[in-house]
Amino acid sequence: MKTQARVCIVGGGVVGCSVAYHLTKLGWRDVTLLERSELTSGSTWHAAGGFHTLNGDTNMAALQGYTIRLYKELEEITGLSCGLHHVGGVTLADTPERFDMLKAERAKHRFMGLETEIVGPEEIAKLAPITNLDGILGGLYDPLDGHLDPSGTTHAYARAARIGGAEIVTHCKVLETNPRPDGGWDVVTEQGTLVAEHLVNAAGLWAREVAAMTGLYLPLHPMEHQYIVTDDIPEIYERGQEHPHVMDPAGESYLRQEGRGLCIGFYEQKARPWAVDGTPWEFGHELLPDDFDKIEDSIAFAYRRFPVLERAGVKSVIHGPFTFAPDGNPLVGPVPGLRNYWSACAVMAGFSQGGGVGLSLAQWMAEGEPERDVFAMDVARFGKWITPGYTRPKVLENYQRRFSVSYPNEELPAARPFRTTPLYDTFDEMGAVFGQQYGLEVVNYFALPGEPRFETPSFRRSNAFEATRQEVMAVREGVGINEVQNFGKYRVTGPAARAWLDRIMAGQIPAPGRLALNPMLSPAGRIIGDFTVACLDDERFQLTASYGAQDFHMRWFEQNAAEGVAVENVSDRLTGFQIAGPRARDLLARVAHTDVSAQALRFLDARHMDIGLCRALVQRVSYTGDLGYEIYVDAMDQRALWSVLWEAGRDLGLRPFGMRAMMSLRLDRFFGAWMHEYGPDYTPAETGLDRFMRLEKPADFIGKTAALETAQRGPARRLVAFEVEAGDADVVAYEPIWLDGEVVGFCTSGGWSHWAGKSVALGFLPRDCLSGVPAVEIEILGRMRPARMLTEPLFDPEGARLRG
Repeated sequence: MKTQARVCIVGGGVVGCSVAYHLTKLGWRDVTLLERSELTSGSTWHAAGGFHTLNGDTNMAALQGYTIRLYKELEEITGLSCGLHHVGGVTLADTPERFDMLKAERAKHRFMGLETEIVGPEEIAKLAPITNLDGILGGLYDPLDGHLDPSGTTHAYARAARIGGAEIVTHCKVLETNPRPDGGWDVVTEQGTLVAEHLVNAAGLWAREVAAMTGLYLPLHPMEHQYIVTDDIPEIYERGQEHPHVMDPAGESYLRQEGRGLCIGFYEQKARPWAVDGTPWEFGHELLPDDFDKIEDSIAFAYRRFPVLERAGVKSVIHGPFTFAPDGNPLVGPVPGLRNYWSACAVMAGFSQGGGVGLSLAQWMAEGEPERDVFAMDVARFGKWITPGYTRPKVLENYQRRFSVSYPNEELPAARPFRTTPLYDTFDEMGAVFGQQYGLEVVNYFALPGEPRFETPSFRRSNAFEATRQEVMAVREGVGINEVQNFGKYRVTGPAARAWLDRIMAGQIPAPGRLALNPMLSPAGRIIGDFTVACLDDERFQLTASYGAQDFHMRWFEQNAAEGVAVENVSDRLTGFQIAGPRARDLLARVAHTDVSAQALRFLDARHMDIGLCRALVQRVSYTGDLGYEIYVDAMDQRALWSVLWEAGRDLGLRPFGMRAMMSLRLDRFFGAWMHEYGPDYTPAETGLDRFMRLEKPADFIGKTAALETAQRGPARRLVAFEVEAGDADVVAYEPIWLDGEVVGFCTSGGWSHWAGKSVALGFLPRDCLSGVPAVEIEILGRMRPARMLTEPLFDPEGARLRG
């Protein structure tokens, strides 16, 4: 083993070997991979080896498609076989809701270039003749689905990495990982110490233990998983061609051919976490004892769906652990708070996702950022608030729901409520129906009297519709109140604060007492934040952005730290409310101990003032697109602030509103949302955020070169708004936009504008399609819906209320 390397990868499963290969492919040849036992030890060796593209996140689905297409390249590079079986696969739908989900996925695949198709029962009977189709409405067929040899594929990655210059050392257990003053790492092993510039934790089942060596907690947990291989089945081996995969969500099972028989695995409800107190270091190529009791219900269902199974004997039972994060996606990327420490963990679908994980992480390390938005698997999507006590029930919930319908409005119950604001009990008593963001309970809407305190999950408009409508109208016609806890909030201070912000942000840094909206860009000119920057004085600023991006943004701030400036995350120390609507100024005037007239507190002003008992920062801005104010106080003061606002606003019709209303209100003004319209897949010029950039400012802000290039050539696509003849189902995200029989764009978000009484969608169209006002069609749940482009906002198009 070498004593120095540019990169040390801990873990020799499929993910670690993929990272090693992709780093060498990008030119980083001084790579050492350390494996405590043999390659594939842990979860890789006993995996069922299936691969598929189906994933609720489009970028994850695209990376899965990349992974699958990579295998032939690996075979060509190495001369080794991955044992590929491209047999295709069909996912069954036995309810209208599940069929809606598959139709929505098929629509996403159209603009992604994935050739899936919706098939009916007759076609399923031809594809998978052993399937009992009683109650089956249809399915989604994917020709890319298949399976492979887990060991052969892992060794192909390893050989390709070695060809590229990587060193792979087996039987080399890591004992310690110690940070060095220069940002590198001393990796202490049984064979000596390796000094590495970068450290990658790809330790799979032992990722928690390796992370703990440096005081880090990674939110993942192993789950027991069991699949069965049958004896020979005549209906299989006499067929003449290999049977395709069949995913049966109702039965929580996946099935494929294995030799002359079948392999079937289950995501059972009687699921069990494994190694609660830590993964034993001596575990490796062992299996867990067979446990038919926990899958007896699943087996009974499988016998009904695939009757040939009941006549087949059992050849072998594979029962082993593999790891999940709380939401089921991997944990990938630079770990916040640690220099040059990278995560490649919790990849529960290693042979669907391992190639994409390796590619993305290698690009991140070698080029500074991945080529696409990978926030869905970014390790920074979970903050420092997360605990093992939260992770375990969420992992269990995710495992049990592996094949459940995923509704766009669904809020899952496990490990809730966890983090709450001082107003949680008050809002609960008022009938709040809560969602969660970043572990925080957030009001979605307030149930009307006599209505259930639960939003029915649906792809169509839900039972929250009328309550949301009333909340929207209360804002537009009077005044509404909403918490601002779920904003990320940062304090930037110091003599160099302004200069630092001028380099970090692409827009204007405001004068004292003023606000400015600011895109934050990556070096490639892509959006990694949309901020409101308030200047409190020459050396103090307050930034607000998405609450769910706190670690994502703090990591960026830390990576770009400078002398003379301090950045502090105060998201949970500052809270308060926004008030919005035509009576908002009247309400504020009643409680503020200062002049808040239009002349004294202008649009985009920021002022400290006393409100009731509280010292508050008031910002005149509102995401509702209406006259509004954001009022920030210390978290200890929130109840006092509520009391004074609530009492003063009663005769004004003050009404609390939640996030369902907020997302409807913002559509009236075509305001974009973080990770919908604004995110690392897009640029300011594409989204319209370029109106907040200041390309002419002297500061050489991050992403300026790329932004100037885009400005010179113009964006290839632009974000536009549509009115949609939507029926009872509105746009959610990623629905394809059709023009003259071809898919030309896609939607980013949408919903019902209760103010205008219209279904609205935001989405991207190529620039050459924007001449005139094109009439397009948007595919929603398998149906073509006419849509027309809107050229001015539905509410207050001149901004008179917003700015007046």
